[in-house]
Amino acid sequence: MKTTGLLLLAALALGACGGGANRADRGYISYTTPTKAFATGPVSNACLRGGRKAASTSLCGCVQAVADRSLSGSDQRLAAKFFADPHHAQEIRQSDNPNHEAFWKRYKAFSASAERTCTGA
Repeated sequence: MKTTGLLLLAALALGACGGGANRADRGYISYTTPTKAFATGPVSNACLRGGRKAASTSLCGCVQAVADRSLSGSDQRLAAKFFADPHHAQEIRQSDNPNHEAFWKRYKAFSASAERTCTGA
């Protein structure tokens, strides 16, 4: 009786896995193929207008997608200013203002995440 119950449970578990169709056909994401996120917004716009050789819609869109996950709207607007005025970033980083210090911690985490996520975008 116990063996029959286990076999029935195993059959139900295997049946729930489905079959026949390709996983992509059922809406699953393949984890063997890396995907890059893409978004538009203040960071992406500033990145594209910043005049750097490596800037592309793909890279800047990826950085914006990370910013959307990591930074508030006001943080994004402040970070976007750094593309046109890198010295402003230095001023914020060295500021004794507690709000600037808190922002800089968030910005550093965002920068590290963007570098990991968007390298090669």
